[in-house]
Amino acid sequence: MARNLPARLRGTMKRQPLLLFAFPACVLLILAAERMATLLLGTYPASPDMWKIWLALHPSSGMVWQQVDVYLGGSMVLDFALLGAALVVCWMASRARRSAAFFLANHGILVLAASMIFIGGRSQTASTIAAFTAPSGFRFSLVMDFTWLNCLLAVIGVTACAYCHLAYVRELGMRVESRRVRIMALQRDF
Repeated sequence: MARNLPARLRGTMKRQPLLLFAFPACVLLILAAERMATLLLGTYPASPDMWKIWLALHPSSGMVWQQVDVYLGGSMVLDFALLGAALVVCWMASRARRSAAFFLANHGILVLAASMIFIGGRSQTASTIAAFTAPSGFRFSLVMDFTWLNCLLAVIGVTACAYCHLAYVRELGMRVESRRVRIMALQRDF
């Protein structure tokens, strides 16, 4: 089918699976880093560096693990197995021939990242102030924390979503163009 397309279209058909895989891998690596930080914090509880790392990662991904551990029984081995399986599924989806696979995988991870950010904004630890009072006496609370990790996830997520839509629309255009070329060839043959 690609042989029937004009040369200018054949060159633009290549999508980059690594770019489609980058955002899901980033989110899954953040989840794995939180699990590893929790494991190392249990091993080295007196290390201030471990506490800094854990406090940076836990608000966004710790609440997700609390929900997952209800079903998995709190086993970190199962947590890492789940992350590995999700990583493999996302890699296979980014390399799939059909564009719907990478589209769904990327947007599913985007929903997970958004829920991590919003759920993490409501989490509280002993050192987090959840509510503030303005000088006028008006009380308000943070719905979303603009930490470096949340901002990074938001920027990479929006960029990955834009690239995913671009790749999907480009492949849709390629299919329309190839059908148009085949219809013209059939009309010429008749």
